[in-house]
Amino acid sequence: MVVNLSNFQMNNLVANPNPLDFEPDGTWYSMLSSGNDLYAVEPNHGEIDKIDLNGNISRVVDISASQGHIVPTSMVYHNGNFYFGNLDVFPLSNKSNVYKLDQNGTISIVASGFSMITGIAFDKAGGLFVLESTTNNLFPTPNSADVVRIDQSGARVTILTGLSLPTAMTFGRDDNLYISNWGYGAAPGGGEIWKVNITCPSRYSKGTKNN
Repeated sequence: MVVNLSNFQMNNLVANPNPLDFEPDGTWYSMLSSGNDLYAVEPNHGEIDKIDLNGNISRVVDISASQGHIVPTSMVYHNGNFYFGNLDVFPLSNKSNVYKLDQNGTISIVASGFSMITGIAFDKAGGLFVLESTTNNLFPTPNSADVVRIDQSGARVTILTGLSLPTAMTFGRDDNLYISNWGYGAAPGGGEIWKVNITCPSRYSKGTKNN
C-alpha cells in the first residue's frame, strides 16, 4: 500500500458534505500523474488530493466549499491547469459542466449544459472531448451516451452516439480515443473497451468504433 486515501478523508472532512449521500471512506473515481505526484479526485465528498512519492497526502482543493455537492468525476491536466467534469445528482437536469482549476486555486466553468459527465480529454489541437454517460434521460439509460467535441471557439460537434453507460475516456498514443463502455450496469463480463478512430480531423464529425 502506498497511501490510505479513505483514512485521509475521514480525518480531513470537506466543508460541505451531503448528509443524505455520504460515504465516509469516499468513492474515489479517477487519478492522474503530473511530475512526481499523483492527483486523485473523489466525487462523494468533492475534492482533489495530491499524493507525493513518500505517500504524503495534501488537499489541492475542496470543491464542495465553493461548488457544493456536484459530484466531480473525470480529471485531466492541460496547459498548467486541472480540468474536471461533474456527474451532478439525480434526477439529471443537464447541469453537468466542465470546470477549470487554475494555479491560484480558482474554479471556473469552461463548458456547461451537459448530462452526467464521466470523461474529459484534450486532443493535440486543443479540442475538448466530453463523455456524457446518459443524455435526454433523468437517470442512467443504456444507448443514450455520447461524445461531444468543443473547439477553442466554443463550437460543439457530437462525434459519437449510442454508447451505453460509459465511465471513462482517454486519448492513446495513437491519437485514437479509448472509452470504457458498459462501465456499470452490465452483466458479468459485459464491459467493453471501444477504440474511436477520428477519421476527419478537420471537422471531427465522423468516428468508427472497434470493440
